[in-house]
Amino acid sequence: MKGLVLAGGKGSRLRPITHTSAKQLVPIANKPILFYVIENLVEAGITEIGMIVGDTKQEIMDACGDGKKFGAKITYIPQDAPSGLAHAVLTAEDFIKDDTFVMFLGDNFIKGGIKDFVDQYKKDKPNSLILLTEVKNPSDFGVAVLKDGIVSNLEEKPKNPKSNLALVGVYLFDKNIFTAAKKIKPSPRGELEITDAIQTLINDKYIVHPHIVRGWWKDTGKLEDILEANRIVLESIEPKNFGKVSKDSQIEGRVYIDKGAEVKNSLIRGPVIIGENAKITDSYIGPFTSVHYDTVIEKSEIENSIILEKSQIIDIGARMESSLIGKDVKIYKSNIKPRAIKLMIGDHGQVGLV
Repeated sequence: MKGLVLAGGKGSRLRPITHTSAKQLVPIANKPILFYVIENLVEAGITEIGMIVGDTKQEIMDACGDGKKFGAKITYIPQDAPSGLAHAVLTAEDFIKDDTFVMFLGDNFIKGGIKDFVDQYKKDKPNSLILLTEVKNPSDFGVAVLKDGIVSNLEEKPKNPKSNLALVGVYLFDKNIFTAAKKIKPSPRGELEITDAIQTLINDKYIVHPHIVRGWWKDTGKLEDILEANRIVLESIEPKNFGKVSKDSQIEGRVYIDKGAEVKNSLIRGPVIIGENAKITDSYIGPFTSVHYDTVIEKSEIENSIILEKSQIIDIGARMESSLIGKDVKIYKSNIKPRAIKLMIGDHGQVGLV
């Protein structure tokens, strides 16, 4: 069994962060989302992985390498344009050949991994097994209808959904999916939809089984979903201190401090992770916050946020919360008169002022 990871999307809902970085590399608890995906596959016994890449190919390759650090072998498969999930399947046909394979969207986060999913496929041996979860807004997803425990119908973002079971973004296929994907035509949005390809399998009398997610799942394409994933991971971190914490600082709860990090005259209230060589001075870092490496925080208060590497947050004068701060960002209180708010913000940026 092989793995197929889709890491070629543009991440438009996370702009401006994704103007300069692949959405799959945005960190959750200081580790890229994509790394969790690869680890999930390896934990399920899948070590031969094809990775669909697009415009951010080099950044993805630099981050993941040949896969050895994960105990895997990664083959990179360029996709000329993000033309739908079924198109990605066809792009990978030469890599997959006649093997069964798990297709995993590179920005999906599943607590607990996919071992049970893979084990069910090996036991039941359908032509396809699709991961489903109950959602409140099924019109925003591909939706599955079940009959006698088997998938009978699929629709992509239906206006009048017939169930609340949404496709999660993890699929298991045998070689018949290639024939099905070649039969379908682009949808109104110009893409080859995986829901259409799976429906073709069903129409051609192949067996498609459901696997209902029992744990926690998120498509981390939006800020609130990334922050929620960050909270979920931080709740289970093991508190450790490899850095330096001054005597006038206070550490409460689950706090992981990486090597080279320094905390001075500050209160760190977990769950919190502080990356390598970060410097926290005269500050409060509150629950569910991830501070990445080489970041400097001085005279500031932060909660429920993700701060990417090499950023500086200095004397901002108000508590920051529910925020995602990109790489090499500087936020500071200016003392230049006349007093004014001075901003340099990229396209699609968001700033809340108090």
